[in-house]
Amino acid sequence: MDSGRSIRRVLELNGGADGDELEKVLKALDAPNRIKILRFLADRVAGVNDIAVALEIPLSTAAVHVQALEDAGLIRTEFEPASRGLRKLCARMYDRVVLDLPVAERPRDEAIELAMPIGAFVDCQVAPTCGLLGDNGPIGLLDDPTSFYEPARSGAQLIWFHHGYLEYRFPNRLPPGARPEQLQLSMEACSEAPLYNLDWPSDLTVWINGVELGSWTSPGDFGGEPGRLTPDWWTPRNTQYGLLKVWSVNERESAVDGVTISSVVVHNLQLRTAPYITVRVGVKPNAPHVGGINLFGHRFGNYSQDLVLRIAYRSGVAG
Repeated sequence: MDSGRSIRRVLELNGGADGDELEKVLKALDAPNRIKILRFLADRVAGVNDIAVALEIPLSTAAVHVQALEDAGLIRTEFEPASRGLRKLCARMYDRVVLDLPVAERPRDEAIELAMPIGAFVDCQVAPTCGLLGDNGPIGLLDDPTSFYEPARSGAQLIWFHHGYLEYRFPNRLPPGARPEQLQLSMEACSEAPLYNLDWPSDLTVWINGVELGSWTSPGDFGGEPGRLTPDWWTPRNTQYGLLKVWSVNERESAVDGVTISSVVVHNLQLRTAPYITVRVGVKPNAPHVGGINLFGHRFGNYSQDLVLRIAYRSGVAG
């Protein structure tokens, strides 16, 4: 049996990939007599009896220590004929043990995405001109804020008002221990003018959980040509489509389509404090440009979507 001392052998252990092997090695080394056995075998092959004599320990104790070192792969044993049966020979396998300690599992980047019909608002405050359209015509009366409380409002595909807001509640699907990193809200929207007006600026604002992210100035109210999804009965002389805009807030800033609008960060939104996330969309009555808002559902305008909320988060992170 060759002791292999002419080559310096190294055992490399990784606490993540080789967790079981790491545990066995650490347990095997957690005894002074086993360290002495490894030192004794540094330049020789020896029997268990030789080890017991050298360490001045009982043969049975030496056998237990040898077995633990063998189970951990630190020594190798063979049997050879002896005058009385077989003799167990031991050789050390390694000169060095290199240990990489376990590291925390790297959290995963994940995201949840939720769509909300534009008519599913839970609160509103609107001023004329205002109205709601369903698939087949107006919901309630035009320019009458009480129509915004009609039960049929849930099927609205186009909503408009001069100033005020609509408020929605999205279910909070963030898993326990998740850390929100970015929130995005996308919608198709534009200004609100009589019939339509391509040069009609309006400041559209978004709030999340009561925190104002900032405003985007819509350049106009778009009509004159049909929206891709707008039904034929809603003639091109009326509002036809909007622009698809994305409000976002991350750990550095808030932005619309990547252009910074405020210093609000995702931590300011307190996204984990309630079973829902409040989203408010509107036009402030004291905004620099009070030009109203048109909000499009997935069967009006140019884009087949309603309000879409997306939250990117890091899983496995407390706090």
